[in-house]
Amino acid sequence: MRALSGIDETQARTCLDRKAFLFGHTLEAHPAMSLANLAEVIPALPANQVFHSNGRLQNGDDFDNAHNLHRPEESLAQALEQLRTTDAYIMVRQPEVHASFKPLYDALCADVARMATAAGLPPVVDDAMLYLFLASPGSVTPFHIDRYSTCLMQVRGHKEVVVYPPWDPRVVADRDTEQFFARTGDRPPWRPEAEPLGERFAFSPGQALHIPFAAGHHVRNGDDDVSISVSIIFKTAESRRLMRALLFNQRARRWLSRVGMEPRRVAMGAPGVATKAGLWNAARGIASVLGARGVA
Repeated sequence: MRALSGIDETQARTCLDRKAFLFGHTLEAHPAMSLANLAEVIPALPANQVFHSNGRLQNGDDFDNAHNLHRPEESLAQALEQLRTTDAYIMVRQPEVHASFKPLYDALCADVARMATAAGLPPVVDDAMLYLFLASPGSVTPFHIDRYSTCLMQVRGHKEVVVYPPWDPRVVADRDTEQFFARTGDRPPWRPEAEPLGERFAFSPGQALHIPFAAGHHVRNGDDDVSISVSIIFKTAESRRLMRALLFNQRARRWLSRVGMEPRRVAMGAPGVATKAGLWNAARGIASVLGARGVA
């Protein structure tokens, strides 16, 4: 089964993790995505995989803590039944642990691996997982960046997705990117002055959108219907290299700042990324050996 469609090799080679682009998918007809199956699967998943909030968020709101800051009054089951009218937002992590989603997960992983191959990368996708998003009409997913590459598929309803150029310091400062990937800081803040830099995608059922690694984005669902979408997030050999270079920079910046210097920025295509990633790997290897010997 091919879950993704309409991706040519030229598009994958020139755009994967560099630029957002639209293509197609076949998930609308997949039994895992039927309303009956979703109503059965979501309440059955472990509680730490289902995040449920209430009330409409704004673009600068805290995306990670929305389920704590906007605690719903209704139960999850009630929200699923009344999604059109309750201003609810439900996010489900790793639904593929349920047997009904495993074939869909396998098909998407195979398609993403083919995309990586077309882009000239090893046909390996690491840490791949699915996310489900169910939201009331008009709901907003605030601005954020992710530590993964993403393919987002719209199954029901409409939305507008605004994607910003990755690695642009006018959108996210280099220091904020490094701290986010090193998990030493909050998600990068929304900068309203960056709004003109975003590319807007009007997103309909049957359409899929690639959101590049580390690209800022935000989403607003249409007012006409409940929105249901699913994404696969993953890492490639290239994004792993960039991540390790960011971790190196975050550590080096602390030392260089003491003498009034800062490291050369990390970005796709920037010089020194492979060297920094290699140094990070070497440092982690040495720390692991010393720790095993009781030296560290």
